[in-house]
Amino acid sequence: MTVPITHYMILSGLVFLIGVVGVLIRRNIIIILLSIELMLNATNINFVAFSSYLGNVAGQVFVFFALTVAAAEVAVGLAIIIALYRHHSSINVDDFQLLKW
Repeated sequence: MTVPITHYMILSGLVFLIGVVGVLIRRNIIIILLSIELMLNATNINFVAFSSYLGNVAGQVFVFFALTVAAAEVAVGLAIIIALYRHHSSINVDDFQLLKW
């Protein structure tokens, strides 16, 4: 029994939508970072689904590289969050006005 590709597309769309809602609604930097990771994982689901559907490993290789970039992004993002927390004692996005003109 094989699962149709539309089910993977629906799952990916829902995961991406949850990530977008998390970025737009939440004000906690860690939650925003996790929501961005959800959006990245939704695209990875699409890559793997289409790679399997087409019988090509290029999508799976691309997911491997995307996951390594995501790991580096998390490391840098958490370092920035720790630095901001030490400076402001808060991780609420509304408290940071450093990057405004």
